[in-house]
Amino acid sequence: MWRMRGRELMGAGVPTLGLGLGWRPELALLIERHRDLGFVEVLAEDFDASGSLPAPIERLRDRGVTVIPHGVTLSLGGAEPLDRTWLKALGRLATRLGAPVVSEHIAFVRAGGVEAGHLLPLPRTRAMLDLLVANVCLAQDALPVPLALENVATLVEWPHAEMDEASFIAEVLERTGALLLLDIANVHANARNHGWDPLAYLDRLPLDRLAYVHVAGGVEREGLYHDTHAHPIAPPVLDLLEELAVRTALPGVLLERDDKFPPDAAVASELNSIRSAVLRGDDRRKQGVA
Repeated sequence: MWRMRGRELMGAGVPTLGLGLGWRPELALLIERHRDLGFVEVLAEDFDASGSLPAPIERLRDRGVTVIPHGVTLSLGGAEPLDRTWLKALGRLATRLGAPVVSEHIAFVRAGGVEAGHLLPLPRTRAMLDLLVANVCLAQDALPVPLALENVATLVEWPHAEMDEASFIAEVLERTGALLLLDIANVHANARNHGWDPLAYLDRLPLDRLAYVHVAGGVEREGLYHDTHAHPIAPPVLDLLEELAVRTALPGVLLERDDKFPPDAAVASELNSIRSAVLRGDDRRKQGVA
């Protein structure tokens, strides 16, 4: 069975995490009952790094489930200075959780003091790349564990790009030594919305830097695919997950669900679909079948 195996390390020094589910209060009971989960991810902004942890999180830690803080407000691609107070709190939270890694997004969320409330895409220019690298390095210096960077879904792209998305991400990882949190649903969304080949994208990423993988549901509206985290996983996303597992052994894969929470049986079915896609890809990789 594909699941967590203690603290075994992958090539980039990342522990083998196995199958995961994003922790939300609405899913807490399901997560507690689902004994095949190797890790969960918590929204870092929902936790007080100086306060006590919720009892369900403490119980998960007691039984050996890895807990990873996932940030959404650091704004690594913003022109404004990083919030050093929040960085310190994020580091304290990672330490309290015993987390092997902290994750954040390749995005910006504020400008001119205005909060967007969304993960906004970055213009893929050399100037933006230099700014992002500088901010990632500052964050890494402040955190007690490695930082993993996540690709985001975009409905529009900035004009005058100087490189494609895969090249942009690869260079950020190369220049910073950061890890990659690859959201395979976002790969599908961007390939579908912007007309590029998702398999060629995977082949150009430094998959040896992979920390773990996100999978989520979405829906197509008026010709655009929306990454909603509130709908079932689209079959092409599971196909891409299998293709990713053909290319490299996956440290862990986590299902995100943030709204319209379905019955527990439906969530369990999606977790089984994820597991099956990974196992199919593993088998093809081991047999040398492309």
